[in-house]
Amino acid sequence: MSLVTTKEFKHVSYLWDDAKAEALAGDEVGLLIYRSNLLGADLRLTNYGGGNTSCKVMAKDPLTGKETEVMWVKGSGGDLGTLKKSGLAALYVDRLRSLTSVYRGIDHEDEMVELFNHCIFDLSSKAPSIDTPLHGFLPFKHIDHLHPDAAIAIAAAKDGKRITRELFNGTIGWVEWQRPGFDLGLKLKQCLDENPGIKGIMLGSHGLFTWGDTAYESYINTLEVIEQCAAYIEEKQKGKKIFGGARLHSLPKQERLDKAAALAPVLRGFCSSQTKMIGHFTDDDRVLEYINSNDLERLAPMGTSCPDHFLRTKISPLVLDLSPEENLEDVAAIKEKLLPRFESYRTMYREYYEKCKHPNSPAMRDANPVVILYPGVGMFTFAKDKQTARVAAEFYTNAINVMRGAEAISEYTSLPRQEAFNIEYWLLEEAKLQRMPKPKSLSGRIALVTGSAGGIGKAIAKKFADEGAVVVVNDNDVERLAHAKEDFGNHYSKDAFTTELLDVTDANSITNAFKAAALSFGGVDIVVNCAGLSISKPIEEHTEKDWDLLYDVLVKGQFLVTQKGVDMMRKQNMGGDVINIVSKNALVSGPNNAGYGSAKAAQLHLSRLNAAELGKDHIRVNVVNPDAVISDSKIWAGAWAEGRAKAYGVKVEELPAFYAKRTLLNQIILPEDIANACFAFVGGLLDKSTGNVLNVDGGVAMAFVR
Repeated sequence: MSLVTTKEFKHVSYLWDDAKAEALAGDEVGLLIYRSNLLGADLRLTNYGGGNTSCKVMAKDPLTGKETEVMWVKGSGGDLGTLKKSGLAALYVDRLRSLTSVYRGIDHEDEMVELFNHCIFDLSSKAPSIDTPLHGFLPFKHIDHLHPDAAIAIAAAKDGKRITRELFNGTIGWVEWQRPGFDLGLKLKQCLDENPGIKGIMLGSHGLFTWGDTAYESYINTLEVIEQCAAYIEEKQKGKKIFGGARLHSLPKQERLDKAAALAPVLRGFCSSQTKMIGHFTDDDRVLEYINSNDLERLAPMGTSCPDHFLRTKISPLVLDLSPEENLEDVAAIKEKLLPRFESYRTMYREYYEKCKHPNSPAMRDANPVVILYPGVGMFTFAKDKQTARVAAEFYTNAINVMRGAEAISEYTSLPRQEAFNIEYWLLEEAKLQRMPKPKSLSGRIALVTGSAGGIGKAIAKKFADEGAVVVVNDNDVERLAHAKEDFGNHYSKDAFTTELLDVTDANSITNAFKAAALSFGGVDIVVNCAGLSISKPIEEHTEKDWDLLYDVLVKGQFLVTQKGVDMMRKQNMGGDVINIVSKNALVSGPNNAGYGSAKAAQLHLSRLNAAELGKDHIRVNVVNPDAVISDSKIWAGAWAEGRAKAYGVKVEELPAFYAKRTLLNQIILPEDIANACFAFVGGLLDKSTGNVLNVDGGVAMAFVR
């Protein structure tokens, strides 16, 4: 174990804990996982899903009983920061190296991937990745292959080979850019054979290989090499204008967010011309420095260098021709101004595909941009889901760091277009895409469900999240919303939802909630008006305050939320859904219910009116009528339950059974039943249905619509 008591680095994080490592002593695979997690925890070292690590150990061959060398290496897919043993591939080292005898040359190296399966030692381990031979042909016990910004900045610099040689005095080798695969593994071995004693290899335009005899030595070697790269770049940047200096200045923070929220739905609509996309926005200082610079116009079209970067960000970003102070209120004018930019980008991408494609290339994918830069405001990214969009933003930020460093020490160079295409449309990458699970019914959809911190609203939000949607969870109760955030966090990833305070009687609060939807996800597709309250009193006890509260929350609230949602849907021009959770009481007369019942009737007819008006926008408006949903309901926790029990001459605790018995099906209605009804409207089977009422009440004949 290490004798080092402290390790101080300026540009990387030293996270090694001797006590934790000591607990893993003798478990080289456990130490590999520990080291990998530490490296993946620092985004300056590698991106999400990027890089791979390995270790070689002796193990008993189950077929012969003899000791044999086995390599454990990060398998296909996965992420170093969250890597577990199940994410590793285990291969016989001798079998892997023996594949050189059947290797037919670089034109046939893709066929070698299938042969990796014949080298697998642990049959329950992960499928080997294309980077497997890069580790297998090097003799070291522990190896790290990362994509650090500082190292790639040197690797992508015009003079990268010379700088590497001079900076490390020949202790770091250099291998020119080549697509990862079997042949690159042989090139790494050749570099080591020709330069014995080196402590790492720089891959041109790609990344870094470092190693050690132990997990700790490999970890320290990796940090020290990256630290040296970063320190060198920092020194060279002193006194220089970054990216040629600022061409313009950013708007103040709140103004940036307001602009981004206003524009995001418009951009999402353009980017979703083929497939519904989810958005992400960032105004990170590093992004602003780049997009506000004089060099943006020169650097942006060049694209990125590291394969991991452009696989997630496309060949290049779209730069908006909008001033930071642009008036975004005239949506039609903004769309007219942006349309030529998007058409030009799509044309560029089609020409790139046609020029670079091979006879067996996969069909052209979506020609819309992934990364959109708005100088003075920030960066938008759009992808099939929130995580992919967020990771694309992280990768392009890494690409910015690379350009920044390369320009400081030399001149930035990107991959040639043909090489970039060969990676993007690699048949092995296409096969990986084809193996991915099919999208869920609501993938690419954004839902805002009012009152979703509990009861029916929470059940609806969870159902939508389960079916692939991203959800804006909200409530007017701070404490209740905090509990909901914790609950959703325990069941879903951070990319599946966001939370926001929302009072449906407050127009500003509603505006802020939709801004949150735009900034977090790019817009909204589904609005569910579920927030509500109930007051049950005889007419002589009903106050004007009671009446106003019911109509403000139920009727005015539904109107205001729908109005704001429709405005955002029209910006996107993708249609949408409005579902109003009304009640059996909208159709059935009952005692002590004048205010609540009439407000529910108003909600129902408002839904009909909205459906008639919004059809031209392909916005569907439908109603779900629950009855007696008592479970987890804030409404039933108060005087409403007592009032209904009194009206029907039963005890409060007898209400669920009482309501069930008066239905045709004799069943208790649960929040999940209402959630399923909402999903029925938006899940794809009822896309041509609007203005409908779906009763979920167990069967109350008096509430039959027809």
